[in-house]
Amino acid sequence: MKVVAAYLLAVLSGKASPTSADIKTILGSVGAETEDSQIELLLKEVKGKDLAELIAAGREKLASVPSGGGASAAESKKEEKKEEKEESDDDMGFSLFE
Repeated sequence: MKVVAAYLLAVLSGKASPTSADIKTILGSVGAETEDSQIELLLKEVKGKDLAELIAAGREKLASVPSGGGASAAESKKEEKKEEKEESDDDMGFSLFE
């Protein structure tokens, strides 16, 4: 991911097609290290492709990935209700100040 992020930063800085040296410079500026093979693989995969089209295609793929967030929210609500019920059972209907 850091190689992709560095590539995107290079594009945002105005370089239409960043080189391996550009990516290494960006990664080096933040102390990140990477293998040359990762950089070369990325450059090979994006060569001649429009970045906006690649991002749009990636968004479509991410949209089809199930996130599963709804079930965890429902479970946490059930747990909160259980805790509330347990607290009301402790006082057994009597109030200390009534």
